[in-house]
Amino acid sequence: MKILLVCLGNICRSPMAEGVFRQLAHERGLDWKIDSAGTADYHIGEAPDRRARQVSSEAGVSIENLRGRQVEKADFDHFDWILALDRANLRELQSLAGAQHSARIGLLLDPFLEGKEPAEVADPYWGNIEEFRACRAKIQRAAEKFIERAG
Repeated sequence: MKILLVCLGNICRSPMAEGVFRQLAHERGLDWKIDSAGTADYHIGEAPDRRARQVSSEAGVSIENLRGRQVEKADFDHFDWILALDRANLRELQSLAGAQHSARIGLLLDPFLEGKEPAEVADPYWGNIEEFRACRAKIQRAAEKFIERAG
């Protein structure tokens, strides 16, 4: 399985999600390809936000080597799943994808995963470290549910 996790700038939520999914796939012996990207080009080539790196490290996951990249047209045929962290980025992905693509596109916290109304993972960029911890915890729960159903 190939999964792309997407937020706006690819320096906070999606790199944390990439780290979580990689860790869980490794722990479960799943040969999955996990990547992350942003819909915007604000942080191409940059390392994840220091707070995202800190909370990931606290959970035993290093995202130090990740670098921001922007979603590309080829991603829509390369990945099985493209999961947005919020509705604005989901709409942008749907617009970028066009009519012909093979990827399933959705929200990370959709009803398939959470069993309730679609929810978003709020962007912690303007917040404090506690907001990053809460964000990572929400991603962790969603990733575990995704892997339970898809793995």
